[in-house]
Amino acid sequence: MTAVQDRPRAPRRQSALIRMKAMAGRRFIVPNLLAVLIFMLIPLLFSLYLSFQQWDLFHAPRFVGVSNYRRLFTGDPMFYIALVNTVIFTIATVVPTIVISLAVAAALNAKIRGIGIFRSIMFLPLVSSVAAMAVVWNYMFDPDTGVLNDVLHWFGIGAVPWLTEPHWALASLCVVSIWKSVPFAAAVLLAAMQGVPEDLHEAARIDGAGGFRRFIAITVPLIRPAIGFVFVISIINSFQAFDQAYVLTGGGGGPESGTYVFGIMLFQNAFQFDDLGYASALAWVLFAILLVLTYLQLRMGRKDER
Repeated sequence: MTAVQDRPRAPRRQSALIRMKAMAGRRFIVPNLLAVLIFMLIPLLFSLYLSFQQWDLFHAPRFVGVSNYRRLFTGDPMFYIALVNTVIFTIATVVPTIVISLAVAAALNAKIRGIGIFRSIMFLPLVSSVAAMAVVWNYMFDPDTGVLNDVLHWFGIGAVPWLTEPHWALASLCVVSIWKSVPFAAAVLLAAMQGVPEDLHEAARIDGAGGFRRFIAITVPLIRPAIGFVFVISIINSFQAFDQAYVLTGGGGGPESGTYVFGIMLFQNAFQFDDLGYASALAWVLFAILLVLTYLQLRMGRKDER
């Protein structure tokens, strides 16, 4: 009789345990949600509110409707200069970053003695400050005492105006950004490559496929999601580039606006011209561009998987 009466209590104890686990999970999640709300959602909504205002930090915001957006597209020629420079900068950095990262990750994936030392050296730029790194590159690009022009001089090539001529200034910015971006991209791709089954490579090796053929036919298709992730992150980082451009060529956008990208334009309008409303409108236009590009890339990635 006692055993019969005790049987219904087991589900109750189990449901109580489930509720306790659910409460513990909520207690862990709530601080993170509050952090997201305080440090991300509220500033985003406030910047959206400011994009319809005219505010200089010293006077009360004044509602101007869509005037900031209208001025951005029809009344500010610097917007299109920044757009062109940013697009060129993005293309010139994203494609080399992915290609170089694939090669570096493939080399670091080799099973040879001492490869861990090379991996550590390769990932050093990940822990370095972008501003400090840009200062070092600034010395290297110096037209008179820079290391790069000294190396070119050894081969009989004249000095290159790395940071004083618009096209060369943008090219220099691309070189620095690629150097900074490759380690992170290579780390992601290396992790994906280490998940590729070795049996596939062994079967292809038995069939007579060489190393490059195995890499193109087996490794690259299997790590395509990781490549897509690197592609999206690289585009976002390129559109948001600011610190390296500011340190290399100053806050004015470089010689003849050669490095005038969206990050510089946003900084100027917000903190030099004290036009927070206009800067917020630019930030939301930049967000819309990145959202569309990310959606298109994810859409194309899903089609490839099918």
